[in-house]
Amino acid sequence: MHIILKFRGPPISWHSSRSFIPSQKSFVRHNNTDLYKRLASSDAPQALPKRLRGKAWLRYSATLLALTGAGYYAYENHQPSRHAVLATLRCSRLAQAAISGAIDYKRTLARTYASEEDRLEAVSQCHIRSATKVRDALLVNGGIYIKLGQHVASLIVLPREWTSTMAPLQDRCDATPYEDVAALFLSDMGQPISELFDNFDPVPIGVASLAQVHVGYHKPSGKKVAVKVQHPHLVEFFNIDMNMVQSTLGWIKYWFPEFEFTWLGEDMQENLPKEMDFVHEAHNTAHAIADFDNVKTSLYIPEVIFANKRVLIMEYIQGGRVDDLAYLAKHNIDRNKVALELTRIFNRMVFMNGWFHADPHPGNLLIRPASKSSKSPYNFEIALLDHGLYFDLERELRVNYSRLWLSLIAGSSPIVDADRRKYAELVGNITSDLYPVFEAAMTGKPLRWPAGTDGIIEADDGPKSTISRATGMPDMASQTEEKMELDRNTAAQGDILVSVLDVLRRLPRRVVMILKLNDLARHLDHSLATTHSSVRIFLITSKYCMKAVWQDEKNRFREGGLGFGSFLGSAWAFATGYSKITLIEFMMDWQASLVKSSAWLRGFYSRGLAGAHDAAAGLY
Repeated sequence: MHIILKFRGPPISWHSSRSFIPSQKSFVRHNNTDLYKRLASSDAPQALPKRLRGKAWLRYSATLLALTGAGYYAYENHQPSRHAVLATLRCSRLAQAAISGAIDYKRTLARTYASEEDRLEAVSQCHIRSATKVRDALLVNGGIYIKLGQHVASLIVLPREWTSTMAPLQDRCDATPYEDVAALFLSDMGQPISELFDNFDPVPIGVASLAQVHVGYHKPSGKKVAVKVQHPHLVEFFNIDMNMVQSTLGWIKYWFPEFEFTWLGEDMQENLPKEMDFVHEAHNTAHAIADFDNVKTSLYIPEVIFANKRVLIMEYIQGGRVDDLAYLAKHNIDRNKVALELTRIFNRMVFMNGWFHADPHPGNLLIRPASKSSKSPYNFEIALLDHGLYFDLERELRVNYSRLWLSLIAGSSPIVDADRRKYAELVGNITSDLYPVFEAAMTGKPLRWPAGTDGIIEADDGPKSTISRATGMPDMASQTEEKMELDRNTAAQGDILVSVLDVLRRLPRRVVMILKLNDLARHLDHSLATTHSSVRIFLITSKYCMKAVWQDEKNRFREGGLGFGSFLGSAWAFATGYSKITLIEFMMDWQASLVKSSAWLRGFYSRGLAGAHDAAAGLY
């Protein structure tokens, strides 16, 4: 449309355009089409009319409401959607804690400090902060994340702040409500609980990260039983949780290569499905019983009555924790013998059977007085529970580990030190620079790694001390707890953390589990307040290592791989070495009995017979 304006009178000049503007504005207000064209071509932002703004707000609100409703419906009714949301939340918690800790470490280790004591204190506090963040995230997530934290707590080569902070995860597991347990029985067993059991206790006597245990009377067998029931939600979230854990650990490795934990995810991916299959656990139980069938031992393994994938019914064991000194004193059980027998049990599994329990902790061990029909050589039996995870140990690895251990009990010399490093590389892919960390993990000796040395564990130039360094494990018997505590408190943990993680990455998982067994023996020996030397349990391990090496030598001789002269030399070395250790054991046990007798006399002097009994039992 063309609009032609006609004016009467004199022509309008550009200098008089001011008089034209009012009429122009008046005209534009009546032409909306021209207004919109002008607005569209203008560079300046323009506000929409109120009517249009109102419609846009309604559209946005309706869209948001629809998306919220659809999301809620998908979360409640579509399982994959719910899994994705929850898994993302769990993953983000863990990632935030881990990345925050890694940044904290980088900042702490990059600072300069006024003194070595200040630096060690800063590193220790950084350990505590980082471990607490990770632990809290794992607790909130629950499920397999608790299992992840328990695994970290058992890694003895990690700084003590980490293992102690993670330790509460062993006992901080939420129970599955009874209604969900009953529903699981209906779905998996095809029967309600009331048809299978009498007096089934709805309150579990124990709750772990993967399962919980109830007590009842099994109607078909008439026996009092322990019923292990898997937490129902584990199967629902396992695959996506595992993918999220591995993704998180992968990103941490990408951004912080020195803080690598991907092996933790790989371990869980391989082993958790085995632990979640109770039929597999029943097979492991039968295997372990057969291994000790003809052995005179205090070990007792409860009988399995029934097993399917998520329900395990087994013999109920009434007893106390192996480290309960009051229980031991009540039943006149010698705590020294308990510590030594536990060491024998696990060393026989590793070095003789080549097949061992891979989840050892005090919660999986019960002790009770031995019955008249027991084959125990003592007045007690040790019940081993939770057989979900076992590892085999092939002959070559078993013998090389034994040779490594025997080199550690020998006095230090150039030849012995070379053997230690040689077998450390064969056993755990450990290079010379990482050897000190590995040796500390194996022996429990405090780690000192001064700058400028070749990696041999020795006293550094830190706080001055006249303490001599043990050069072999037997020499450690002369080191008092005060001396060892001084070493522990002055160890430069921050400098070796990355090396510790490197050792964990390199070690075969089976070797890590053997270290875990060693640590359990040391921990229980300390918890039981034994009166023998701390080296006493090392000597038991050494005797089993000698047996393993001697057995291998005999096999090689039969197979033609060892000459007669070498065979005789091996026989002589075994006989003399074994006899020497047996003599040392006798002397240590005699000294331990003197310590116990002295405690009895002190208790008798102060409190009479009752006090003497309690003092000899380590109760005060």
